[in-house]
Amino acid sequence: MTTPSGRLFGTEAGADLVLRRSYRAPIEDVWASLTESERTARWYGPWEGQAGPGRVIKVQMAFEEGEPWAEMRIGACEPPRRLEISAVDEEGSWLLEFALTESGGGTELRFTQHLNSPKELGMVSHVGPGWEYYLDLFGTARDGAPAPDFDDYFPSMRAYYEGLIPE
Repeated sequence: MTTPSGRLFGTEAGADLVLRRSYRAPIEDVWASLTESERTARWYGPWEGQAGPGRVIKVQMAFEEGEPWAEMRIGACEPPRRLEISAVDEEGSWLLEFALTESGGGTELRFTQHLNSPKELGMVSHVGPGWEYYLDLFGTARDGAPAPDFDDYFPSMRAYYEGLIPE
């Protein structure tokens, strides 16, 4: 069984769900896995369009049922350190941030989903296990290792994430 690692931090707007992963690779290589379409296809899905801050790209969610395409707005792109993207769908808004730091021959990825409404915060028991899965898939895709099984994440991590929600 995979151990959940996400943390929830209160903010003025709501809460931030934060997950971290470390890689024995230079920051530029981890950045490429995070931003180049042929590499994102290995762990999340390919994307198309003209990338840049303020622009909208189309992303295929290749590991979701039906492999749907979604529009995502790039809020910030500061190679090779920070990427912020957002989307709005029937579930609500998604404001996601990826921050990279390099030290000691490795790179740390700090993933944050900003949860800015009670509805978004209430979804943490579903999105937390999902992001655990995707970030582990990111790592296995980088290493050429077998992909994790989503059943190891959900529903087994649901109670952990429900426990993070403040009363």
